[in-house]
Amino acid sequence: MTSHILDIIVAQKHQEIAALLQTASESELKSRAMSTPRHPRRFLERLRRPGPEGVNIIAEIKRASPSKGVLHPGLDAGRQAALYESGGAACLSVLTDMKFFQGSPEDLRAAHTATRLPVLRKDFLIAPCQIYESCILGADAVLLIARILSPDMLKRLLEITRELGMDALVEVHSESDMPSVTASGARLIGINNRNLQTFDTDMDTAVRMASLLTPEQIPVAASGVRNRGDIERIQQRSGIFNFLIGESLVKADDPAGFLKTLTARSTP
Repeated sequence: MTSHILDIIVAQKHQEIAALLQTASESELKSRAMSTPRHPRRFLERLRRPGPEGVNIIAEIKRASPSKGVLHPGLDAGRQAALYESGGAACLSVLTDMKFFQGSPEDLRAAHTATRLPVLRKDFLIAPCQIYESCILGADAVLLIARILSPDMLKRLLEITRELGMDALVEVHSESDMPSVTASGARLIGINNRNLQTFDTDMDTAVRMASLLTPEQIPVAASGVRNRGDIERIQQRSGIFNFLIGESLVKADDPAGFLKTLTARSTP
């Protein structure tokens, strides 16, 4: 595993953007996005307050990862989404990156069609045309990774999501990410316990970073959370009540049942 995997992914995204713009100009994509009939499912609103059992789970549909390889051969995105909904997920996250995560835009469409839950497009989005494309695909929200965006581009992409009536989960990992994120006005902040340069995971990252957020910012802990015990440890130390969970859910024999154990309070 190269220590520069994030740089490699971003370079691939520039190629994909060039290919996308060969099919339609940015202005054409914007026009299509603005005219697409939409009934947005409010992603941020579902995460503003704790769920009935004190937490909200963003359940992720993730076929593979650069660090772990294939997680679920033959995964059916629509069926997986329906299982997540029946298990009590608050929202969905769908990997659409093809080269590194074996996802696809079709996975997002299938998940959105199969449920009534808000759906996040999780990808490496670095240009306006990708936000317009996300809207056209039916995403209710997009992931924006602070460390791969300049402060000006982060602001611009957030403005576009608002213009389209979408939400954004802005991802941070270290203290250096915070100035541009706070200046951008981002409300929903994903704290990635995993360093995307090395893929090392440190569960204390969420606790440390949550203390840096403003009262208006809503934290989401992501990566490395495997069970209810992990959730409770993070929650007790940080107050975080939103968790994005992928690998352990995708690999579970009973995703709906496993989701219920994640939201069930431990017996004293």
